[in-house]
Amino acid sequence: MTKGRVLIVDDEVAAAESFSELLSDWGYETASEADGIAGLQRAEEFRPAVVVTDVRMPNLDGFGLLRELRSRFPEMAVILLTGDGSVEMALRAVQEEGAFYYFEKPIDLQRFRLVVERAVEYSEARRENEVLRRQLRDRGAFGELVGQSEPMRQIYVLIEQVAPSTASILITGESGTGKELVARTIHNLSPRKNAPFAAINCSAIPETLMESELFGHEKGAFTGASSRRQGCFELATGGTLLLDEIAEMPTLLQAKLLRVIEERSVRRLGSTQEIPVDVRLLAATNKDPHEAVMNGELREDLLYRLNVIGVEMPPLREHLEDLPLLVRHLINQLAERHNRPARLISPEALDVLHSHSWPGNVRELRNTIERAVIICSGEQIERHHLAPYPVEQRRRVRNEDTVTLPVGTPIEEVERQMILRTLQKTGNNKTRAASLLGISLKTLHNKLRQYREQGLLPDFEKQG
Repeated sequence: MTKGRVLIVDDEVAAAESFSELLSDWGYETASEADGIAGLQRAEEFRPAVVVTDVRMPNLDGFGLLRELRSRFPEMAVILLTGDGSVEMALRAVQEEGAFYYFEKPIDLQRFRLVVERAVEYSEARRENEVLRRQLRDRGAFGELVGQSEPMRQIYVLIEQVAPSTASILITGESGTGKELVARTIHNLSPRKNAPFAAINCSAIPETLMESELFGHEKGAFTGASSRRQGCFELATGGTLLLDEIAEMPTLLQAKLLRVIEERSVRRLGSTQEIPVDVRLLAATNKDPHEAVMNGELREDLLYRLNVIGVEMPPLREHLEDLPLLVRHLINQLAERHNRPARLISPEALDVLHSHSWPGNVRELRNTIERAVIICSGEQIERHHLAPYPVEQRRRVRNEDTVTLPVGTPIEEVERQMILRTLQKTGNNKTRAASLLGISLKTLHNKLRQYREQGLLPDFEKQG
């Protein structure tokens, strides 16, 4: 299997042959042409990931070829080779016209090899993004994520922007919103996609074992350590590591994690040797991270290191327009998995799903559809195939979303009831509540402090 296709365009035949031989030795499939017009035609047939072109050529020079390629094949990376007098123009082509890189002759071959590798990675990522954009246009899907609503489209744009970087990312959102799917999509769109993706749930591992899971251990490091074991950082080196439910990690271990992030090396339990690791770190939490810091659950310095870029997943109730797409996607996926005939859902059944508030978000929806797919014996899921709880809870859910107060209630009390009911609805997520209420987080904290002093806070808020 080759590393990718590279097209060389150079009117000096000997130079083109030399580049072709060199790139073949490095594992690339190559083709070459002697002028820009022929190079453009070959690019149409050969579809290379990278085009390496000399600037000075007959018929169509390197700059003209660059413009044509960028117009017709925006996913292709173009590397310019420049001689005397063309360096300034080549630099402008990189900055203004989208060339991937330029080299001034004579070329540093070690640097050239590294740039070609990165150019292939860039081109593959661009192609993958184009595939995802077509999926979104045709099927409402972006990788494993499904939805065409504005909140989801904003997530897709952000993922495209952050995936190629090495920056740490903190993914927030309620349980079941798809935080791990976001992490996997970021990994699959990054230059690390062919390296491992590892995920560890910090809330599912006993505190006594978590350090070993993360950093590994040597034989005899503790009772039961019968052999050496690599931790998640070592297993994911070169790739991506997701720390799910990061706010559940013991604070003492958070300090050790911070050291690993800063020093880019781990020390197994029972060892004094530092092992270098190259890992792109992603973290996720269903808690408000700043609230977690205030509550002593998350170290502030660790939050700053993890939250270089934040991605907040919206709850399903805030993009219910995506429900039909999600349901159709889940029916197809789960019917194939369980070898069942279901392919459609009736309008009445879809109506029932629309009436539910989905506190468990997409995960809860998936469980509901999976049950319906399994018990449905025909092609169409009907209302009676759904779990009874969405029907039974429909009226109660609507009541929970409504605040009813008698005429003449003082404005201050109306405001207090709205604030407290919104906090209850968001699971005491103050950032989300402030956003829904249209007030600043500072204003919300001031109001809660006032209610606390007046003894007007319910138990759920006092505990939060």
